This record gives sequence, structure tokens and C-alpha cells, in this order.
Amino acid sequence: MRLSIYFNVHLVSDSTGETLNAVMRAAAAQFDRTIPLEHNYYLVRSERQLDRVMAEIEAAPGVVWYTVSDENLRRKLEQFCRQRGIQTLPVLDPSIHMLSRHLGIAASEKIASQHALNEDYFKRISAIDFALNHDDGQNVAGLVDADVVLLGVSRTSKTPTCVYLANRGVKAGNIPLVPGIPLPSMVEELKHPMVVGLKIGVERLLQIRSQRLMSLNENSQTDYVDEEAVRAEVTDASRLFQRNKWPVIDVSRRSVEETAAAILNKLNERRGFV
Repeated sequence: MRLSIYFNVHLVSDSTGETLNAVMRAAAAQFDRTIPLEHNYYLVRSERQLDRVMAEIEAAPGVVWYTVSDENLRRKLEQFCRQRGIQTLPVLDPSIHMLSRHLGIAASEKIASQHALNEDYFKRISAIDFALNHDDGQNVAGLVDADVVLLGVSRTSKTPTCVYLANRGVKAGNIPLVPGIPLPSMVEELKHPMVVGLKIGVERLLQIRSQRLMSLNENSQTDYVDEEAVRAEVTDASRLFQRNKWPVIDVSRRSVEETAAAILNKLNERRGFV
């Protein structure tokens, strides 16, 4: 059995570092049995801050990924790493260069311009606020203003999926399907929001729920993890989705990101964007 490979990854950003984290983790996921040891340096905008970063890099050599707009700071970091044989990657450069060639104009050097307080920013903030206020069956009447309403039995990742969608500017709420508790009648009458059913395999759901109980040090045997009860729960949810002809996404082996991407595709199809 091959041992895991640990390696240092230094993420240097003059902004929040969200882009670096997302790209690095997506890339690292392509390599089996590798574990990146993240060293995060955010809002690096002065030489003094960069000096501290370089001292950390020298103490724990690895690879350096960065998004730094200031040319002087970039040059200093690159020269420092080159002298020590440390691999560097300016993560946004290929995308910026491609757009520059396509548009025929040079890019600006604005720091964190992707997080500017523009209309899209406030749209995301509004969507996050909506998701939090319409989570787990709260404020059901307000779901008429949603873009997406997620339905599913317990442990189908409804909440994290709603939050992920909110970060894409989509107003999403969710309602749990609980045995013995009828779904609010107004949900089946919703016209504007796209109602999406999240289904999951019985074995996978039992596994997730059992792990959840273990994490809570709960050993009692309840319908929550009883196979027959869970199977009936999943079957009832599927029948509800079929009866209303709602789109369904199987989350059994999907990550939250993959589920959200599938929902966004369906939403775009509904809006006629594709």
C-alpha cells in the first residue's frame, strides 16, 4: 500500500484567496494519495507583508501559487522563488492573457476587482440572506420569491447546496421531507420557483445517517437508521417527485458542487439560456 505524499502549497493573494483555494484543490484532487499542506497568505499588499510570506516559504519549501496584481510585488516574489528553485504559478495569468488577446485591450492591475461592490455582489449577498432565512422549512410562504426550492429527505445536502447556489446569485430555499409530516400544500402550487427533488440510494443514506449518529455519540436504534423505514421514506419522496413531475437529481455519489452545477444547468434550460 503506497503511503500518502504530503507537500507544502503556499497560496499568496492580494485578495481573499478564494480563487487560489478553489483551483488548487481541484488540481490536487487529480492526484491519488496526495495531501497538500496549505499555507495561506491573504491580503498581501505591501513589501513588508511579502517579506514575512517569503520567510514562511523558505522555512517550508514547496510550491507557490499566487494572485498578485502589483508588478513590483510579483517580481520580488518570482525572483525570490526562482533563486531557490521553487516552482511558482500565477493562477489567473493564462485567463487574463487569453481575454486580453480576445478583447484587444490590456488588463488593469486592480486588486480584488472580482469582489467589487457591484450589482452582482449585492445579488449574492441577498441570495445568501434568502437561503439562511428559508432553510429547513422556515418561512415557507416566502418561497414564492425563490429561484429554486429543494426537497429531500434528511441528509441529502439540501442546506449546503442552497448556500452554494446562493454564492452564484441564486435564491434557493429547502424543505425537508419528514415521515408523518405533510408537505405544505402551497409547495405543489408554486409556479415561479423551480422545485427540485433530491433523491438518494437507500444504502448510501443509511451509511450517511449512521455516520451522523456516530459523530453525535448516539447509539439508539430509531427509524432514522432502520432499513425498512428508510426505504419507505425514500420511496415516498420519489413518488412525490414523480406525481408533481419535478426534476430530480440523484445525490448518492455527488458532491455539493456537482449537485449545484446540475441544478444550475436545469435552471438555465428552464430560462432558455441553453
